[in-house]
Amino acid sequence: MTEERNLEFTTQVVLIPMLAILSIWIVFWFEVKFNVNLNEYGIYPRTFKGLRGVLFSPFLHGSLDHLYNNSLPLVILSGALAYFYRNATLKVLLLGILFSGFLTWCIGRSSYHIGASGLIYVLASFIFFKGIFTKHYRLVALSLLVVFIYGGLLWYILPIEEGISWEGHLAGFLTGLGLALTTKTFLPPVPKYAWENEDFSEEEDEFMKQFDEEGNFIENKELSEEDTPNLQIRYHYKKSKGEESD
Repeated sequence: MTEERNLEFTTQVVLIPMLAILSIWIVFWFEVKFNVNLNEYGIYPRTFKGLRGVLFSPFLHGSLDHLYNNSLPLVILSGALAYFYRNATLKVLLLGILFSGFLTWCIGRSSYHIGASGLIYVLASFIFFKGIFTKHYRLVALSLLVVFIYGGLLWYILPIEEGISWEGHLAGFLTGLGLALTTKTFLPPVPKYAWENEDFSEEEDEFMKQFDEEGNFIENKELSEEDTPNLQIRYHYKKSKGEESD
């Protein structure tokens, strides 16, 4: 069983997405500033040299559009991971990069595979499946939200468009599912109401006293004259200018 913890906002929720977005933008700025191309540090499947891309490929992007399209999902999903699954954040990020990268190296086409999209698929897959597996109402709601916003990502694990590493997307999706099955997380506590306690008594409960035995609402008795507060109403009249001159 997993230990329950309260959901509290911590610096990790801001720090993780900030570091993630800064890392990919700084690398892209470096390439533009010094007119270099680091694509050769991406994943090149089934070559020893291409293994270095397992670590470096998430930070490399081929164009500004590629970088922009990955930035917002990376911030949102990494922030959600850091908030709802704080104890598993680093594990999911590190293992997600390694396993999805290695799986891409195994199944990918003979080409350089770059970009943070593989990690994005890891995060989306993990958050969705973990919420469904835990059956916690907050985490299930998060899973449904991920489907609503990023459900279209599912199409891109198939080879439907040229120039997109669907192998990297598929590897990330499968890695996220695997991590959701094997990673233990702390769950936020389910709120417990007064009537759920074993010592709850309907006779002593202030709310239940407002109803009779048949469940009908008991109207409040009319206040007596003694209970009625002594109110005094005073009217103040202001003369108009015409009356003052008379």
